Amino acid sequence: MEKQYGDETTCQVCGNPAIGMEILGCCKMVVCEDHASLYLRNLAPGKKLESGSCYYVRY
Repeated sequence: MEKQYGDETTCQVCGNPAIGMEILGCCKMVVCEDHASLYLRNLAPGKKLESGSCYYVRY
């Protein structure tokens, strides 16, 4: 089944359940634990981090 546009529940890399999203400048990526950066993995659920032009949101 193809993902709908705007789906933020599954990883855009592998299709596993997403833990959050990373916005790096003008690009947004919804990622799972395996594909998340350390910045996102180190955030507690529900937290956000802004670092320069990067923005991390943990679900």
